[in-house]
Amino acid sequence: MRKIFHFDSPPAPYVADAAVLCCFDHRIGTAVRKFLKKQGVERADMIIVAGGAKTLASPRNDFEQDFILEQVRMSIRLHQTKRVMVMSHSDCATYGGLAYFKGDQAAEASHHRGELLRAGELLTTNFPEISVEPYFVKFDGIWEVKGAGHLRSAAQGKPAGNADKIA
Repeated sequence: MRKIFHFDSPPAPYVADAAVLCCFDHRIGTAVRKFLKKQGVERADMIIVAGGAKTLASPRNDFEQDFILEQVRMSIRLHQTKRVMVMSHSDCATYGGLAYFKGDQAAEASHHRGELLRAGELLTTNFPEISVEPYFVKFDGIWEVKGAGHLRSAAQGKPAGNADKIA
């Protein structure tokens, strides 16, 4: 092998601040990274797949859901993750985009709220020791899902409060 790029990265094992499940859509990447930084998440185990939370809430097949659950399990086992952030986003092609909702952003947000809560329930059922935080990424900001308090462990408490809430 021949070294073609140099960088310095700490080689020591780490504890992840969170495992983060989100879509691979390039349009949300910068917003997600900035949001994680604002939330104090410096060491994230990123689980980036088409559809993000959809892979847990309404997967196309059992493999998709099992794969994501295994990634979370590995984050917990290898990096002692106690916090999982699950995200979906507006105009996501795996849902048919905003067009699927006939351009109705409120209907889209309502649908994603249900998906995010289902994903959170699945995670807390499989991993009761973790705290799950569901978020909906729009093109004007990131929204915390209302009614998701039951997904947080007592040790984790509430998020830092830098996200708006969606119904």
